Amino acid sequence: MFSKRTDWKLEENAYTRALRRHRQNGRSVLDLTASNPTVCNFQYDEAAILSALRSKEALEYDPEPKGLPSARAAVIEYYRHMDPTARLDPERLILTTGTSEAYSFLFRLLCEPGDEIAIAQPSYPLFDFLATIQDVKLRPFRLVYDHGWQIDFHGLQKAIGARTRAILLVHPNNPTGNFIGADEAEELQAICREHNLALVVDEVFLDYKIRGANSRRKRHGSFVSVNHALTFVLSGLSKIAALPQMKVGWIAASGPDELVRDAMARLEIISDTYLSLSAPLQHALPALLGQRGKMQRQLIDRIEVNLAELDEQLARQNLVSRLEIEGGWYAVLRVPAVQSDEELSIRLLEEHSVLVQPGHFYEFADEGYLVVSSLTPADQFAEGIRRLLACVAGK
Repeated sequence: MFSKRTDWKLEENAYTRALRRHRQNGRSVLDLTASNPTVCNFQYDEAAILSALRSKEALEYDPEPKGLPSARAAVIEYYRHMDPTARLDPERLILTTGTSEAYSFLFRLLCEPGDEIAIAQPSYPLFDFLATIQDVKLRPFRLVYDHGWQIDFHGLQKAIGARTRAILLVHPNNPTGNFIGADEAEELQAICREHNLALVVDEVFLDYKIRGANSRRKRHGSFVSVNHALTFVLSGLSKIAALPQMKVGWIAASGPDELVRDAMARLEIISDTYLSLSAPLQHALPALLGQRGKMQRQLIDRIEVNLAELDEQLARQNLVSRLEIEGGWYAVLRVPAVQSDEELSIRLLEEHSVLVQPGHFYEFADEGYLVVSSLTPADQFAEGIRRLLACVAGK
C-alpha cells in the first residue's frame, strides 16, 4: 500500500529506548544535545517579535512565487550588511517555508528519480530523509581530519558518477564546525564546471564564527556571489535569528547568467505550485531579521564560555580531546574507542544522567566520537562535561 520511499526502519534503537526509559522513570538529565535556542534560557525581545507579526497587510493574500519584494529586500540587506561587496539580485532569490522545503525545491529542480547528490560526511542526518522522499540518492564523500577538517577531493571525484547532479556541503559544517576554505571553494567550482554539476551550500550557521578559532587556511565567505558554477545558497531565520519556530528560509542563486536565469524560471514555477510562504511571516521578516544581532551575541557568548570550560576540563586529563572547530554550535569529542559510541552514550545516560549524541548519528567513519551542543546553559554544560570525563575515566 505504501511507497518504497517511506519504507524506513521505524523501530527504536537502543539509544532511543534508553532515553525513553530514563524519562519514563522521571529521572533528570543533563542535556548536552540541546540545540533549540528557544529553550536554552536566551532572552528574546518578545514585544518586538510579536509586534512584527501584527501587520494589517498580512490579512491580504497576495501570492508572489519568489516572495514579497519587501521580504526579499530584507534578505538582500542581510547579505550586504555581512559583506558590502556581495552581489545578490532579488530576482535570484526565492523565499521558502524553511530550508527543508528549499532542499525539496532544489532536488526537484536538479534530479530525476534515482539521480544522485554528492554530499560531505560527517553531516546532518536529516539529509537522508530529505533525499529519500524526493527519490534522490546520496553519494557520500569524506571530510578528513588532520589538525582541522578538510575536503577529501580524491574521494569526491570518486563519488561523482554518471547520475550525479550536484555537490552539497554545509558551510560551516554541522557538526564538525569547519568552514570551506577559499582554495577548496575554487576547486569545488572547477569540479562543478568539469562535470556540469550544481553546487548547493547550506549556510545556516555562517554567522556563528568562533572568535580566535585556530584556522590554518583562509576561509571562504558566503557563496551568494559565486560566478563560475551554478550555485544555490540556503539559509533562514532558524539559525540566523535563533527563531526555529518562524519557518522562513530562502534559496539564493548565483553563477553563469544563462544557467541562473533558467534555474530561477523553473524554481519560480515549483514555488508557485506550492503557493507562497506565510504572509504574516513575510511582512514580519525585516523586523525578525533585525533581531539577529541581539540573539547572535547571546549565542556566541554562550558558545565561547562553554568551549572555554570544555577546554579547561579537557586540559586536566588525557583520555578525551576536542577536535578543532571554526563555527557553529557543536563540538566533536574524540574518546577512546573501547566500545561503540552508542554503548558509551547509553552508559553516560543510564549511569551519569548525561545525554550526548554518538558520532554514528552524523556518519562518522569510525567509532570514538561524541557530539555535544555548546548551547546548553553554562552551569549544566560544565557539570555534564565533568560527568562525561568521569565516565570515560571509569569513575
